[in-house]
Amino acid sequence: MIVSIQIIRGIAGILLCLFLCQGAANASRYGGELVLAITSDPKSFNPVLAKETSTTEITSHLFEGLTTVDPFDLKVKPNLAERWEVSPDGLTWTFTLREGLRWSDGKAISADDIVFTFNDLIFNDAVPNSARDIFTIEGKPLQVVKIDARTVRFILSYKFAPFLRAMGQEILPQHILGKAVKEGKFAYTWGIDTDPGSVVGSGAFILEAYQPGQGVVLKRNPFYWKKSAAQEPLPYLDRLRYVIVPSMDVELLKFMEGSIDAYSVRGMDYPLLKPLEQKKGFRIYDLGPDMGSSFVVFNQNAGRNERTGRTFLPSHKLAWFAERDFRRAVAHSVDKQRIIEIVKNGLGYPQYSPESPGSAFFYCDDVRKYEYDLGRARELLATAGFVDANRDGILEDKNGVPLEFTLLTNADNTERVDIASIIRYDLESLGMKVNLQLVEFNTLVAKLTSSFDWDAVVLGLTGSIDPHFGQNVWLSSGQLHMWDPKQKSPATSWEARIDELFALGVQELDEEKRKDYYNEFQKIVADEVPLVYTALGARLTAVRNKFGNLKPAIYGGVFHNLEEIFIQP
Repeated sequence: MIVSIQIIRGIAGILLCLFLCQGAANASRYGGELVLAITSDPKSFNPVLAKETSTTEITSHLFEGLTTVDPFDLKVKPNLAERWEVSPDGLTWTFTLREGLRWSDGKAISADDIVFTFNDLIFNDAVPNSARDIFTIEGKPLQVVKIDARTVRFILSYKFAPFLRAMGQEILPQHILGKAVKEGKFAYTWGIDTDPGSVVGSGAFILEAYQPGQGVVLKRNPFYWKKSAAQEPLPYLDRLRYVIVPSMDVELLKFMEGSIDAYSVRGMDYPLLKPLEQKKGFRIYDLGPDMGSSFVVFNQNAGRNERTGRTFLPSHKLAWFAERDFRRAVAHSVDKQRIIEIVKNGLGYPQYSPESPGSAFFYCDDVRKYEYDLGRARELLATAGFVDANRDGILEDKNGVPLEFTLLTNADNTERVDIASIIRYDLESLGMKVNLQLVEFNTLVAKLTSSFDWDAVVLGLTGSIDPHFGQNVWLSSGQLHMWDPKQKSPATSWEARIDELFALGVQELDEEKRKDYYNEFQKIVADEVPLVYTALGARLTAVRNKFGNLKPAIYGGVFHNLEEIFIQP
C-alpha cells in the first residue's frame, strides 16, 4: 500500500512538472518585437480612405473583417464572424459574430459596427473610398441590416460570386467614428496627426506611436480575440515596429547591419544576400511570381480642374496619349528581358496581362504580347503621325509639336527608378524627349488620385487572387481608373465592355464561366494597352532566424500569421 502511494505521488509530481514546464515554455513565447521597414510615411490610419500601401501596410494590423482567406488553399474561412448562412438563391447572407469580440478599448464589437461600416462609410457618397466600387453591382449597393447584437444580414440585388472574399473588408467602430460622420468630419479623422490612443481597432496590434520620417510603433492589443491551439491569448509579440527609410537601398543596409528583421529582396540583391544566409543568420524564402503588376501609364484625363477651370493636360498631350498606336509603340519599346536581367538579376517574369501568373486560376496567358521591337515601334509612331520633320532627333506630331513629356516614379523605390531609366533610354532612341522626374511616393499618389497633374508614371499595383477586387481600377467609374478616373459614363467602347464583363463576372457562380469573362477582360486590356506592362519580380523575402511559427505561404507571404509568431529563446 505504501509503495502504491509513493508511485501515485511520483506520477503526480511528474505531471505537475510537465504542466509547469509547459507553462514556462509557453510563457517564454511572449515578448519582443518584429522590426520592419517602409519607404514612405503613412498618409493616415483610416483604412476606408486608404489608397496607398504606405497606409494599408499599417492598418492591415489594426483592423479585421468578417472573413479571411486561407493563405495555403485560398479558401474563405471565418474571422470576426464565426459562421454564415446563405439563402438558396444566393442573394441573402446572414453572419453571426463570434461571442465576446471586443475593440481595443474594451467595448463590444457588434452588428451595429458592421451596419455602420457599410451604410455610413462605404456607401456614403460623402466618404471617398475605393471599397464602394467593389461592393456596388450595376450601380446598386448591398443592403445591410442588423438582426440582433451578434447577427447581421446582407441582401444582394444580384448574385455576387466573390462575396465571401469581399467580407474581408475592415470593420470600423461606430462608437468612435459615428460622431465624425454625422458632423461631416470623417475624411479628417484618424489622420497622421491623430492621438495614437484614439485609433481603436480589432486587429492583433494597436497604434502606440508615430513619428513622421522616423517610424510607426504598434503594440499588442490586449483584447484581441484569437487564441493559439493551446488556448493562449495572442499575439505573442509585444510590438511591431516600422522604421521609415528613404529608399530600398537604405532598407537593405539596415537589414545587413541587423537593425531590421526582414527585407523584401530585389533580384539585384540576391547575389549579395544568398551567400550570407548562414553567416548572418537569416533565410531567403522564394514564394514565386509577385501577385501585383508593374507598368507605365499615360494620363488620358480629359477633365478640368474644378477650381481653376483648366484642363489637366494640354490638348496635344491628351491626343498623343489617347492614341492606341502610340501606347502600342511604347509597349514594343519596353525591353522586359533587359529589365529582368539588369534590375531583377534574372529573377523575374515578363508581364503581358493585368493578372499575375501568381493568381493561378484567373490568369490568362493567351493575350496580345508586345515583344521588344524598336522597328515595329517606329512603324506604329509613323502610323500615328509622328515624324522628325526638322531632323533634330525629336519626333513631332501632325501639328509640329515636339513629342516631349515627363515620366514620374517614386524616388524611394530603386527598382522602379531603374525600370524608368531603361524605358526612358529606349523611348529617347525612338525620338521622344522624356524628362524623368523622381518624387516622394505620397506626392505621386496625390497626383494620380487628386490633382491629376501628371503625364506618365512608372508604378505598380498589389494584386489579388480574384479579378473582381481590381474593379476600382478597371471600372470606368473607378476611383483608381488611373488614366481617366471616375468617368460618369464609359469614354470608350472597350471600357464599356470591361464594365459589362465585370458585372457579368461578379454575378456568375460557375467558376469556368467567370474565367471566360475575365479572360476576355485581360485580352481587351492587352489590345488597348491603357497600362504598358513591364516585368514582375520573384517574391523573395529574407527573414532572420530568430522567429518561431513562421509558415510562409504563396498567397499570404512570410508574416501572414503574425499573431502566432514569437521570438525563439
